[in-house]
Amino acid sequence: MCFVVKEEQELMPLKEESDMLTDMEEKDQYDKHHDFITGDESFSCSQTENTSSRKIAQKIGTSYFACFQCGKSFSQHENLQVHLKLHTGESPFTCQQCGNIFTQKGSLNRHMRIHIGEKPYTCPQCGKSFDQYGNLKVHMRVHTGESPFTCQQCGKSFSRKGNLNYHMRVHTGESPFTCQQCGISFTVKGSLTRHMRIHTGEKPYTCPQCGESFEQHGNLKVHMRIHTGEKPYTCPQCEKSFDQHWNLKVHMRVHTGEKPYKCTQCGKSFDRHGNFKAHVRVHTGEKPYKCTQCGKSFTQKGHLEVHMRIHTGEKPFTCQQCGKSFSRKEILDNHIKIHTGEKHLYLVSVGRVYDIIVNQCHEVSIFKHPQTKK
Repeated sequence: MCFVVKEEQELMPLKEESDMLTDMEEKDQYDKHHDFITGDESFSCSQTENTSSRKIAQKIGTSYFACFQCGKSFSQHENLQVHLKLHTGESPFTCQQCGNIFTQKGSLNRHMRIHIGEKPYTCPQCGKSFDQYGNLKVHMRVHTGESPFTCQQCGKSFSRKGNLNYHMRVHTGESPFTCQQCGISFTVKGSLTRHMRIHTGEKPYTCPQCGESFEQHGNLKVHMRIHTGEKPYTCPQCEKSFDQHWNLKVHMRVHTGEKPYKCTQCGKSFDRHGNFKAHVRVHTGEKPYKCTQCGKSFTQKGHLEVHMRIHTGEKPFTCQQCGKSFSRKEILDNHIKIHTGEKHLYLVSVGRVYDIIVNQCHEVSIFKHPQTKK
């Protein structure tokens, strides 16, 4: 005889949306559930019952669901639903490539697109393709600007329900995903997964052209632009393009004059955080970049890199007209003026001005003027 246990609350809401949408977003095209099981939540019972046994389940604590027939527990309600099919005699559908299990054949068919690379849903505006209709539906909001999911506390809107769910943790302070090795907690499971690669050293994303590997897919995506030359972020004012959105954001400060990084000691402001950090060392005297060969220290990494050329003999800046090479770009820039026929060159260095006179035979005479401040 079957019985039902009811509580004041529903068993549990379905799994939160992740950055990559689940099949649940296809509900207007397919009548189905997000219903596969991975990891430890696998089938282990052999007993079968009639379909009413689907209701014989109980919520345990705050996040687990148990089967009343065999006692097996699950962290997700939909995974319990799949498990109950063992008791009802209904047949699950298993992916032969990765072992994920589905309650409906259509769900398995859609899942198989991950393995075969099929993307039948194409954006009519930009041509980008997707393996699920729900992903295309959400992508279209990039073009429409639609953000239908609004936070009731602060009014911020989101294009995806999952992003709103994650955002709510800003207000609740919830960080349910904790690293067991170092104790750092995260609001999103994907963040914990990426963080764990710091401990494991895993770099699962490899460039097919040069073999360099990355911890995150986004980093590989940006890296690939080195090979393709793609610069998708264009300045609306000067049309200069960049390979990363952050670089465009920093560039825009050239036009706006924004300098968000201000020194508390002297009041000087900077448009880049790196320049601000280097400036602060003027006050602290810190020189964190030390030459391993001679021990000389520098306030900026770039200065150390230039200094190292003294030891390596590297001269990366080459004149395209005569082939002569130089260790520093500013020296090359002055050298190029020899080919232009200029008679007088002025080099300013460490508060001094040098008058460089060039004759027709390209012989150079340098005269040091009295010390002159910039």
